[in-house]
Amino acid sequence: MTKITEQSSLYDNLEDMSSKEILTHMNNEDKKVALAVEKVIPQVSILVDELTKRFLDGGRLFYIGAGTSGRLGILDASEIPPTYGMPFDRVIGLIAGGDGAIRKAVEFAEDDTEQAWEDLLEYDINTKDVVVGIAASGTTPYVLGGVKAAKEHGILTAGITNNPGSPLAVEAEIPIEINVGPEFVTGSTRMKSGTSQKLVLNMISTALMIRIGRVEGNKMVNMQLNNNKLVDRGIRFIVEDQGVDEETASAYLKKFGSVKKAIAVLRENRGV
Repeated sequence: MTKITEQSSLYDNLEDMSSKEILTHMNNEDKKVALAVEKVIPQVSILVDELTKRFLDGGRLFYIGAGTSGRLGILDASEIPPTYGMPFDRVIGLIAGGDGAIRKAVEFAEDDTEQAWEDLLEYDINTKDVVVGIAASGTTPYVLGGVKAAKEHGILTAGITNNPGSPLAVEAEIPIEINVGPEFVTGSTRMKSGTSQKLVLNMISTALMIRIGRVEGNKMVNMQLNNNKLVDRGIRFIVEDQGVDEETASAYLKKFGSVKKAIAVLRENRGV
């Protein structure tokens, strides 16, 4: 049976379509993605709960993938320190072929069943950690080998795949199987499959950060203030939370270096 990710597109003769027709059909396919993701929320919720327990005990989250899937894991991991002020080594993305594969594909790197575990060992991975394998096909050797080895060493594993019942779904303890149907361009899993993976990764890391206390109300109070836009956002957060003027908010933010600390001191000083 042909994998869903390899099934023929519902559209044909794409080269004969106008630009508007191509974009309209792509958009119609993209509309299916969020509905497919909705169906896996129960599995994602289980993963977030398990991650929360382990994170609060000092554990880490590892994403492993190849190609587009690997890049998406790295993207999600790289955004956690600036957005939530977490150390860079708490959420880690690994890609088959190493960092060089982020920009340029490394031939046959994804076919090595041993390398993912070797990559994980460089981080002294342990049973407090969680490994999430990402593979649209659900058959990528790099990902399967890493998930299998991690599970054998008592490490919790999850698998994000777009082929229900695939080897990754079977191997992972928490399978997240997102059936988005065939791609607009047959087999081009950077499209709907990649979009669905990005949505799920957003859900995993954002929910985790909220659950471990890195968000207050609806604000990123632990964000890194490394450009003027973010400083201005931090000032606005303080103004909205404490009702002080911008000058006062700016002074507290400059003095304490974080929105969270500035708000905490203002609350204490004002007896709130």
